[in-house]
Amino acid sequence: MTVAYLDMVCGISGDMLLGALIDAGAAVGQLRERLAGLAPGKWDFTAERVTRGGLAATALTVVATDYAHGEHEGQHGRSYAELASILDQAALEPKVKKGTAAMLRMLAEAEAAVHGVDAEEVHFHEVGGLDTLVDLAGSLIALDLLGVERVYAGPVPWSHGHIRTAHGLLPVPAPATVQLLEGLPIRPLDLDGETVTPTGAVLLRYLAHSLGPPPVMTVAAVGYGAGRREFSDLPNVLRVVLGEAAAHDSAGDALIEDNVVEISANLDDMPAELFEAVMEAAFAAGALDVWMTPIYMKRNRPAVMLSALAPPGLADAVTEAFLRNSTTLGVRRTLRTRTCLPRQTATVETAYGRVTVKLGRLGGRVVTAQPEYRECVDLARKAGVTVREVYAATLAAAENLRQAE
Repeated sequence: MTVAYLDMVCGISGDMLLGALIDAGAAVGQLRERLAGLAPGKWDFTAERVTRGGLAATALTVVATDYAHGEHEGQHGRSYAELASILDQAALEPKVKKGTAAMLRMLAEAEAAVHGVDAEEVHFHEVGGLDTLVDLAGSLIALDLLGVERVYAGPVPWSHGHIRTAHGLLPVPAPATVQLLEGLPIRPLDLDGETVTPTGAVLLRYLAHSLGPPPVMTVAAVGYGAGRREFSDLPNVLRVVLGEAAAHDSAGDALIEDNVVEISANLDDMPAELFEAVMEAAFAAGALDVWMTPIYMKRNRPAVMLSALAPPGLADAVTEAFLRNSTTLGVRRTLRTRTCLPRQTATVETAYGRVTVKLGRLGGRVVTAQPEYRECVDLARKAGVTVREVYAATLAAAENLRQAE
């Protein structure tokens, strides 16, 4: 599995990430071609080699040619509704479009929380041009061009000082950036100036499976993305390390550790038939798992605790699914570390047909096998037998597969 590790030497922004991915090998021509359906003719970008603190890096600059507001859009940002409309009309691949829309919404909700308004009323300033959409969509495309299947990142550097914005002087990291970093690990950085932008923070939150030490991998390529400013004590770069995740360590298959967000709410006033709808909405929003636990609340009132696990980048969407589809007035969110078996899928033959099986490995051997339930249901219906019979036949076939290793 090809993975990317984001080493925030100095920080991260949208153009730094995209520049680093280009520096690591993402083809500019293919990137430009796959981005062409986003507001055609209204933007362009350049990628040039520069040095930051003695390190060669790629500086990405998006040049907007849209003067819809009578002035260059870099001087006056757009509203969330305007950018969402541009994205909605864009001819981008569905996966890229969906991911970009999710990140744009996360940006709007962070700004809304900071300024005490609804997300639909948010007007971006510093993060309000087409360059934001290019950075977000371009990063997704560049990762795909490089074949990256999973992204990891180090702790987020926290600098100090102030930045001048449309709202006046604000502390850095900017308030919207801090909102987006909630639940993520940070480290102090003794630099005066902004090193993590809201766009960089939202890319981290959406893309990174975990933040911490780099994963066990064989390094294949390294790319450096340049920030706009020069700092005297530290190269203003983001380093992206590409590699192949180790399939085996000295003891066999390497366990996988990543971070997930646990989201939960106590419900004592919701009709039972509505729980299915909440669970479906949470899964649709990207939840990895959803479950219910019987509990007792004040005055011994019976209730249900509804819980879900979500990747950090999708926690906001799952939270919104809880709030929109249940009667709760609030949810709890906790960042948790989980350890997983390396997984693979295989297809086994049974008397009822072919069934996909998820296999978990440890110590170089398959230690668990889980048939795809829906496939078992379909085959049982066609054969006129119970699901349990198809399930048992599938497990037996999977055991034969394990013994043959």
